[in-house]
Amino acid sequence: MRYAGLARRDLRRYGGHRVDAVAELATRPGLCPASLIHAGGEILCCEAWEAAVMLLPPGQAGPLGAHFEHRPRERLAWARSMLGVDALAPYTLEPALFPRAGRVIYNAVGGVDLDRRDPLMRAEVFGKLRAAAHVSARDAETLRILRANGIPASLLPDPAVMAAALFGPQIRQRARHGEVAQTMGAFPRGYLAIQFSEDFGDDATLDQIAAQLHRAAQATGCGVVLFRAGAAPWHDGLSCYARLAQRLRTPALRIFRSLDIWDICAVIAHSRGFAGSSLHGRIVAMAFALPRLNFTRPGQAPETGKQAAFAATWEAPGTLGAVALPELADGIGCALAMAREQMARTARELVAAYRDGFVAG
Repeated sequence: MRYAGLARRDLRRYGGHRVDAVAELATRPGLCPASLIHAGGEILCCEAWEAAVMLLPPGQAGPLGAHFEHRPRERLAWARSMLGVDALAPYTLEPALFPRAGRVIYNAVGGVDLDRRDPLMRAEVFGKLRAAAHVSARDAETLRILRANGIPASLLPDPAVMAAALFGPQIRQRARHGEVAQTMGAFPRGYLAIQFSEDFGDDATLDQIAAQLHRAAQATGCGVVLFRAGAAPWHDGLSCYARLAQRLRTPALRIFRSLDIWDICAVIAHSRGFAGSSLHGRIVAMAFALPRLNFTRPGQAPETGKQAAFAATWEAPGTLGAVALPELADGIGCALAMAREQMARTARELVAAYRDGFVAG
């Protein structure tokens, strides 16, 4: 098995794999994959510019964005040269890259905003999907869009729902030492695992988050642990968390620094519950039958994003999907009041649905 992305990276020090650049793999003579699997994620809506920026070193995204702000053609040309692929939606691979591949599979992919993307990009994505052997969508909204455009897709939950079923012992082991164990020891009454991306980082938004988390901590007696679900540009940043910590009027606060994937899963799995902007953070909490809640930026309707779409598809009726910031503290309270039996049932149902759908595909 080979792992490929848009850039070559060695992620083993973070608990991951050595990843090849797909453009480089395509040039290797004799390489003929039996199957090409696009594994989960909101890949149908990720444009070349977004994909390229997220591969940049820290600190470069802002200046580059300012440079290309009013130069869309130059921006696209730069992104394509950076990625080595000539695509508007580079995480959906051109069949011509691996013409002798046995099967091309899209496994539980997302694209809730695809209807609102550039027509040329949509046409490119739909063309690639029609050439695939099998397509499954991870939420009902993406499924609706695909079927409306002639893609015979099926419904399959994101692969991360298998986190506890496949890796539970490994994740529990991570909690016995290192930063996870220190975090658990610091909060004998438990903690809330909190995460948000850097686009929540303006002063007014941080003020709102601080006020809501203060209320939640007071009401629950829980500590607050701020962790990063990812650290690429436009994802999560320690500087935002440090600025939030200055505002948060609770001594029971910790900034969790590890980016090891197993530490991240463990800090969620051993929390009292998760709240954040990350869909995968929510899904890991679902896998471990824990309370969970997503929240959205000011001006973003909570019911319109990928988080709400996934929750509406797979959560039990009445379960909160995403809330606006003014409702965050109350939403955390509602999430913590969820019936344990129902959360465990949802976790089992997701595992069964993924296993059944993966075999069928």
